[in-house]
Amino acid sequence: MPRATSSVARRWPPQLQNSTRRRGGAGRGGAGLGWAKGAGLAGGRVGVRARSRASTPGAGRPQRSAPEPSDPWGRECLRLLQQLHKSSQQLWEVTEESLHSLQERLRHPDSTGLESLLLLRDADRVLQAHIEYIESYTSCTVVQAFQKAAKRRSEYWRGQRKALRQLLSGVSSEGSVGASPGQALHQPLTHHVQQYVLLLLSLGDTIGEHHPTQELVVNAVTLFGNLQSFMKQALDQAAATQALWHTLRGRPRDVLCTPAHRLLQDSQDVPVTVAPLRAERVLLFDDALVLLQGHNVHTFDLKLVWVDPEQDGCTFHLLTPEEQFSFCAKDSQGQGNPEMAGWAESRGEFLPGPGAWASEDRFDCYKCHWREGSMCGYGICEYSTDEVYKGYFQEGLRHGFGVLESGPQAPQPFRYTGHWERGQRSGYGIEEDSDRGERYIGMWQAGQRHGPGVVVTQAGVCYQGTFQADKTVGPGILLSEDDSLYEGTFTRDLTLTGKGKVTFPNGFTLEGSFGSVAGRGLHTQGVLDTAAPPPDPSSTCKRQLGVGAFPVESRWQGVYRPFRDFVCAGCPRDLQEALLGFDVQSSRELRRSQDYLCCERTHPEDSVGSMEDILEELLQHREPKALQPYLRKALSNSLHPLGKLLRTLMLTFQATYAGVGANKHLQELAQEEVKQHARELWAAYRGLLRVALQRKGQALEEDEDTETRDLQVHGLVLPLMLPSFYSELFTLYLLLHEREDSFYSQGIANLSLFPDTQLLEFLDVQKHLWPLKDLTLTSNQRYSLVRDKCFLSATECLQKIMTTVDPREKLEVLERTYGEIEGTVSRVLGREYKLPMDDLLPLLIYVVSRARIQHLGAEIHLIRDMMDPNHTGGLYDFLLTALESCYEHIQKEDMRLHRLPGHWHSRELW
Repeated sequence: MPRATSSVARRWPPQLQNSTRRRGGAGRGGAGLGWAKGAGLAGGRVGVRARSRASTPGAGRPQRSAPEPSDPWGRECLRLLQQLHKSSQQLWEVTEESLHSLQERLRHPDSTGLESLLLLRDADRVLQAHIEYIESYTSCTVVQAFQKAAKRRSEYWRGQRKALRQLLSGVSSEGSVGASPGQALHQPLTHHVQQYVLLLLSLGDTIGEHHPTQELVVNAVTLFGNLQSFMKQALDQAAATQALWHTLRGRPRDVLCTPAHRLLQDSQDVPVTVAPLRAERVLLFDDALVLLQGHNVHTFDLKLVWVDPEQDGCTFHLLTPEEQFSFCAKDSQGQGNPEMAGWAESRGEFLPGPGAWASEDRFDCYKCHWREGSMCGYGICEYSTDEVYKGYFQEGLRHGFGVLESGPQAPQPFRYTGHWERGQRSGYGIEEDSDRGERYIGMWQAGQRHGPGVVVTQAGVCYQGTFQADKTVGPGILLSEDDSLYEGTFTRDLTLTGKGKVTFPNGFTLEGSFGSVAGRGLHTQGVLDTAAPPPDPSSTCKRQLGVGAFPVESRWQGVYRPFRDFVCAGCPRDLQEALLGFDVQSSRELRRSQDYLCCERTHPEDSVGSMEDILEELLQHREPKALQPYLRKALSNSLHPLGKLLRTLMLTFQATYAGVGANKHLQELAQEEVKQHARELWAAYRGLLRVALQRKGQALEEDEDTETRDLQVHGLVLPLMLPSFYSELFTLYLLLHEREDSFYSQGIANLSLFPDTQLLEFLDVQKHLWPLKDLTLTSNQRYSLVRDKCFLSATECLQKIMTTVDPREKLEVLERTYGEIEGTVSRVLGREYKLPMDDLLPLLIYVVSRARIQHLGAEIHLIRDMMDPNHTGGLYDFLLTALESCYEHIQKEDMRLHRLPGHWHSRELW
């Protein structure tokens, strides 16, 4: 008979479990100084008024220490707040040290390596400070220490609340006075740890896998990723435990309400019956099983509980030193409910969460939506092989969209993101093969690569061709890192074989038969043609793969389809969990639906409510002024159907184009995918709106025409969702236009050698347009004359093009820059003056050269691809064309070589 072990260890990430033995959950941690200052946590001095003197409005005067509370609960709360004060000081100190190491690195980048950063050098110690702080904070949360302190010092808290909100924009204006300190003490930290993870991931991508500090970065990413998961879980469990005390009265509450307890399961949420005892209520904590009978409380230490499951999977017997009894998870008709089986697992360990099930022979764990005894809808599974699947099921099989990932220690690590059919990979999908160092993007059938596909390798080599039963068949094309192109046939590992043709970057071609011999490398027999003229470099490097092979409308149907089916069915409440993977009817049900299998956890205040509430709010924000804020809020909330859809699309985008997939030959594939996602998100919103109106007995207006839809997609949805894809997308633009941007950067460097007046003369700007003697200029422009900086206001305006990801906002910056140039010239001339093209282009080149915008070519092309089609032929199109012309002229060879005025005349360029 298996023994039930305590499920405390399940609450902690694997990397933190060793240190939980000492203090019931202490681990390792890290923070940034900006968080501590933002929260006002200078040494933990936020509102803790006990034996230590707190930082108050009159802190400069001698103050008497507040008397120690006389009641036991008050003394316990004081002890917990003092512990929180101590842990916050430790977090402050390690944060300050981390900042100091970063400053040293920034000041001396040549002599100070990345390994000097505290986050990398001593990540364990930084993580430890975070864990101890979260432990102290959650203990205060469980016993409502913040609310009790607020009641004792209510006037003080009300006086500090305004300052608190100014420091922390994330703190809600609603709620009790006691809730504000609680939010202030965890919200910034949660956000900060999330930023750590993102920045460390970016650092890992930047330095490459062969960098000497790569191992330190990977370790830090793992630790802080686990810390992020732990924090979410610890906060959720603390909130659930705090809510429990409101449902208990008298002796049960007095006995059970301790800061050490964490509630995992409650029979009021997932019913079970107990025999022969007649328990009115059963509570499962992380360290104890509790049976309530009136005012009697029976507590059983989990370390001494043995579990013996029966064959039906719904009944299990418990043996304790005091009692022997049975739990039954059957309904009134005697039918077993798989969701009730979350009370126990066949290994004898308690599982926190409904819908969890464990196979007795393989110890596989499932958290899923169920229908008629089979997994159906969204679910998460951990298999005995350490593989994890997150995605959709049908009749117990993986079906629809899902992600399957191997364990971190697997001999051949992989991750598949894509579509499934009856348990097998089928349709469009992405496979990451870490062992081979390659990524496959393409079609699947019966679990094998089948149909058109693209393979990208870590070496920068790209292949596009046709697969059949996991093997390449027929001709394909291969692009190497230096833009050499091979057209012909290949082996499984992309070795050239058979007849083919190679086109080199200089235009030479080699056509013949190719093969390889072990130990002797590639050999060929054919004709080398050196007579062909060299190709245009811009066209050579811009060959794009996959665009014609995978129509953008059909790539991610497995992601869109569940949402469409849900909307077409009228957004029924019983299908909401099957769609989203969790229930959002109430905050209690939300917490109950989360599980230890890495489900995304969200605080109760972030819940969007029921589907009825979502549709009602949608109807209240249909007006144009209200629609954009509503969509921004919906898309940023993973509990909203639109937000959930966006996050799934982000997952697919990162799986395709991040890391190995960051290849310039996939840029067009990515940018058309982003625009398709914007169209699908707008269609999803329209579908929800249609359902909301139908429930009110109304009908949606006639379908939009293409022009109206494009206006909403590019003007409304794309700017809101583009930040979610911008990092990976802009990287592809950088790689694609790297050569042009290098010429541009050299041209900028050469032009920077000219003083302002000489550069104006060099660019052949007419002297009567130079702002040198006008006294009616703005303060910025007058100041620029003292510094010999002409058109300073226009230069500073243009630099703001890098501060936004919205194409329309970038174009607006360009329009304001044009206005600043024209305004300066008008004030110089003393009259309104419209610049003709011959005068505008030299002045714009001057402003662009002084603005020194990095990667301007990538910026221009991204704006051009993502701008609203309705702007074609308008003012924005004209200004962008002028900027493109400046960019091209700065690259010109003669401009880079002639550094002295008089050798070049701009009129030749126009």
